[in-house]
Amino acid sequence: MKIKNRHRKSFALRCCATMRSPLPIMVCSMVGCIMIIHFYMVSHRTDVEKSQARLRQISATRELGQTEEESFQLPPPRSRRSPRAIKRRGPRKPPTVIDEFLDDSSELRSFFFPHRRTAVDPSKEGNDSMHFYPGRQWLDTEGNPIQAHGGGLLYVESTGTYYWYGENKDGPTYQAHRKASARVDIIGVNCYSSKDLWTWTNEGIVLSGEETNTTHDLHKGNVLERPKVIFNDRTGKYVMWMHVDDANYTKAAVGVAVSVSPTGPFEYLYSKRPHDCESRDMTVFKDDDGTAYLIYSSDDNSELHVGPLTGDYLDVTGDMRRILIGQRREAPAVFKHRGTYYMITSGCSGWAPNTAMVHAAETMMGPWETMGNPCAGGNKIFRATTFFSQGSFVVPLRGLPGWFIFMADRWNPSDLRDSRYVWLPVGVGGAADEPLEYSFGFPLWSRVSVYWHSRWRLPEGWRGFR
Repeated sequence: MKIKNRHRKSFALRCCATMRSPLPIMVCSMVGCIMIIHFYMVSHRTDVEKSQARLRQISATRELGQTEEESFQLPPPRSRRSPRAIKRRGPRKPPTVIDEFLDDSSELRSFFFPHRRTAVDPSKEGNDSMHFYPGRQWLDTEGNPIQAHGGGLLYVESTGTYYWYGENKDGPTYQAHRKASARVDIIGVNCYSSKDLWTWTNEGIVLSGEETNTTHDLHKGNVLERPKVIFNDRTGKYVMWMHVDDANYTKAAVGVAVSVSPTGPFEYLYSKRPHDCESRDMTVFKDDDGTAYLIYSSDDNSELHVGPLTGDYLDVTGDMRRILIGQRREAPAVFKHRGTYYMITSGCSGWAPNTAMVHAAETMMGPWETMGNPCAGGNKIFRATTFFSQGSFVVPLRGLPGWFIFMADRWNPSDLRDSRYVWLPVGVGGAADEPLEYSFGFPLWSRVSVYWHSRWRLPEGWRGFR
């Protein structure tokens, strides 16, 4: 009987405890609900912010993809023309727009090379501020024309600074002999720095030509073209690759220089023919995993070669692939979007402009497929001549996925120091316009478009889009 009573008391105590417990349970439940609601609201707000950011990006880039039209009329034929145009045209062919472009006495001269008074000047404020004007003179912060031809850009994330490297052609244009191409003595590689891609500060010559040593690769009578710089994360050094040649373009080699600073000075190391092959127009590309590649025109410019660099970026490895065989392409400019590699190239026509082509691949080593002419807008002649320019580099626009800047030179063979820059927006998206080489007529890659604008600017706050 006592045992039963003890069980009853124990049961009663448990019941009382159970009756006293609903308040903490309710509190815990309410806290849990509040936390769930909070997490939902935070997640929803994040999704909304992402959607709003995406809409801002779409709105900001809408103008970049709107093309403009250009029109001009050929002047009447003349009996006397520039020897350069006559040499290219021949005695019986009617004059073409390219003849007018090459003729420094043409009535269209000011259209292709506008007067200095229209120069893009970062020291002036007003409606022109932060706008790109393809083909106009572009001044640095000291008011001097930028000398960085055939160049490329390097972005240093730790300082948020872009560095523009290119050929300094601020010397007299001449011909080494009667049949030679127009040239300027080697002065060196210039470097400019910028935070906004529009205002450029001259950091000086970071790799100088050689004045007296005639055996040196960079002796002033030789050729230095298309310098490109990449940073090696493992060694902490900046490595410059360039095309080095003799005045007759028979050396056909690459040169390598190195520096501990993006603004130099760079120490020239050596030259060589990569993979024991001719190398003329070239570029380097650093992939997301840190692997770097050399891409160069070879075999009398009839094909391109691509191969990885060594871990320190100072040499090529033994691995190499021949690509675009028989297509006679040069001036490669490589970029990457959503795991696909793209490359814009030029045809081989000396200083005369020609039609650009864009190519795509799943890996840097190929196979590479040709997608056609990326140029959009302007007019038929503009598109057929890459807007009277030749590409040198493609710059990713950080924070604007699928958008890039196409860097090109509008060469002035009668006065190379006055060659101009043509920077235009590049968009990647949509189906390719033309059947590809190896895909049985079905485009596998997104369309790449270089949009013509006579005046354009980057979207407001583009650096804030992340």
